[in-house]
Amino acid sequence: MRSNVQRIIIFANGELPDLDKARSLLQSDDYILCADGGTRHALALAVRPNLVIGDLDSAEQIALQKYRNEGVTVESYSPDKNETDLQLAIDRAVELNPKQILVMAALGGRLDQTLANIALLSDAKLSTFDVRLDDGVEEIFLCRDQVQVHGRSGDLVSLIPWQGAASEVETKNLKWVLAQETLFPDKTRGISNEMIGDTAAISIGSGLLLVVHRRQL
Repeated sequence: MRSNVQRIIIFANGELPDLDKARSLLQSDDYILCADGGTRHALALAVRPNLVIGDLDSAEQIALQKYRNEGVTVESYSPDKNETDLQLAIDRAVELNPKQILVMAALGGRLDQTLANIALLSDAKLSTFDVRLDDGVEEIFLCRDQVQVHGRSGDLVSLIPWQGAASEVETKNLKWVLAQETLFPDKTRGISNEMIGDTAAISIGSGLLLVVHRRQL
């Protein structure tokens, strides 16, 4: 059963290259969840989290005390846990059963963390959710069947086969059309396509396709 939470914003501890573009993604009724050091982004954007979760090794203690004083729930885990703070945050978000989960600041910084954050999208339990990594400049999400990309003409869209080949790939409103094609993970056929309208459509017959949408600056 779906909760009353429509959309959850998760702040990870990566980079936000443009605070104004990141701020433009926020809505007044968002449920805000900070994964440990993601509290720095909530502070920078002047938004109050509903929950802070993680082993709290990267969050500033001043920020944590401020949020505790304001009645924000802070859940602390052992540093010896098996999951990253972002995985804990996503797991908690799934429990609330929202319509969309938007993870901000999951890109940039440490390469291993960035790759791990992207890999989390392929978790089977997320297959029925709309989960996206978005920093205001780039958004990344998986196509398991069919998806739409909303942007504007000239935006870049890259299609990257994930965990193996993606077959019967079809696109609409992209400059270089793919029609019933197979994309392979060791080839670069789907990189740097361009939108020719405000909405592009992508569908696949089998496999997983990582969609990377880079907005015009």
